[in-house]
Amino acid sequence: MSWTWIPNAICVFRILLVGPVVWVLLQAQYSIALILIAAAGLSDGLDGFLAKRYDWRTRLGSLLDPAADKLLLVSVFLTLTYLDLAPAWLALTVILRDVVIVCGAAAYQLLIGPVHGEPRRISKLNTACQLLFVLSIITQQDYGRPPDISILLLGAGVFYTSVISGIDYILTWSKRAWQAKTRVST
Repeated sequence: MSWTWIPNAICVFRILLVGPVVWVLLQAQYSIALILIAAAGLSDGLDGFLAKRYDWRTRLGSLLDPAADKLLLVSVFLTLTYLDLAPAWLALTVILRDVVIVCGAAAYQLLIGPVHGEPRRISKLNTACQLLFVLSIITQQDYGRPPDISILLLGAGVFYTSVISGIDYILTWSKRAWQAKTRVST
């Protein structure tokens, strides 16, 4: 019997956590939100470990994992923006970057061939900055810490890494598309 479904099931669990996270944030239950986000983070680490350690990687998993991460982070960003805890322009930057990446991947898939998820270092840094930013805001609401300057600096990091990683994806995948098209035409 194959166990490759386990990491995918963990990803689905993470997706199912999005609704409760948003709900508890809207109810100003910040401690519970932190617990649920921590559970999502642990599940992300667990499914990645299992997929790599036991070679339980699947095409579905390569799509589900980043989708689960983005769905959670975008939902939290939108909720924090709705609650006036995060600036709308930053949420828009984060969402616009993700929309550009998803549209680019869809176009590549449609016009060139299969897209295989290959997160870049700047993208991983962007995700880390986003996570630290939202956790800092939620923690500040619950415990009064970290100070505003820390959140401001993390927000700047989110903006910077969002822009740079968005540009990096555009350039990298445009080059791949160009190379694939020129190979086909020659």
